[in-house]
Amino acid sequence: MSRWVLHVDLDQFIAAVEVLRRPELAGKPVVVGGDGDPTKRGVVATASYEARAFGVHSGLPMRTAARRCPEAVFLPVDKPAYEAVSEDVMTTLREFGTVEVLGWDEAFVDAGETGDDDPEGTARRIQRRVREATELDCTVGIGENKLQAKLATGFGKPAGVATLTYDDWFDVLGDRPTDALWGVGAKTAKKLAEMDIHTVRDLATTQPDTVAARFGPTIGPWLVRVARGVASARVTGEPWLARSRGKEFTYQQNLENWDEVEGEVVRLAHEVAREVVAEQRPAVRVVVKVRYAPFFTSTHGHKLTQPTSDGDALAAAALVALGRFTDRRPVRLLGVRAEFGG
Repeated sequence: MSRWVLHVDLDQFIAAVEVLRRPELAGKPVVVGGDGDPTKRGVVATASYEARAFGVHSGLPMRTAARRCPEAVFLPVDKPAYEAVSEDVMTTLREFGTVEVLGWDEAFVDAGETGDDDPEGTARRIQRRVREATELDCTVGIGENKLQAKLATGFGKPAGVATLTYDDWFDVLGDRPTDALWGVGAKTAKKLAEMDIHTVRDLATTQPDTVAARFGPTIGPWLVRVARGVASARVTGEPWLARSRGKEFTYQQNLENWDEVEGEVVRLAHEVAREVVAEQRPAVRVVVKVRYAPFFTSTHGHKLTQPTSDGDALAAAALVALGRFTDRRPVRLLGVRAEFGG
């Protein structure tokens, strides 16, 4: 093995940034979401560990969060502030080697030869340096590839260091459900369960052709490789590029009229188009998200005939996707997402 891969994940990032700006909130349950008003419709963007103890988590309706933790401090989302702090963190990580940014609050680090002999020591130095530079805590996962490092982080939280390798892969993950794997969601896990594949070990010991028969010739074998802990160890320092750009809007009053729903989808598509133009990468697919009242969510997508950044073309594709929704119940949230090609 020529390199260890380190995965750095900032602990409760958004909430931690807010506490830095308001030190009096330290130790209190903090919930960030929407415009910060829990009496309005909206969802939680993040919650501090103190709030999570009450069952508050990302994606939870703000009103539900208020019922579960009425003493919580509710704050609005401040995207520019989080982006600025994130950039400080990534600049600090680059002191240790090549950094592959995954988002605001996480990145892979290839510390090179300096981290080969003592990866845990390197991880501790990263933690100390990030705290010196930003006053934020982070957890570091160590692995022989990016998959192992990413999953190891979950065993180190909060503010710890954990290692996961081929040697202990099945000891740690073998009996866990398949959705414990990075990239395997609830829907995929359900389909696997229908094949009598319930655990990571089950999936790892299934013939790739068997899984390919259900998931296709690309995804099927990939799922088996992931279950075996096999993944790339290459950390690239190329600038992080978003896979998509999107807009969502939660309506304080349900949309009852489907003509109004169509108009809102067109409006959101044009807003997304402006971001696609700024990204200077054409979109290849448009996805529409509908959250019905009270809280059931569904999505449909439409692949574009050719890549485009044109607002009218994206709006037309969004309407095609919207047309695939057969349920005309009242709508509380709409979203439009433009996806970029590989």
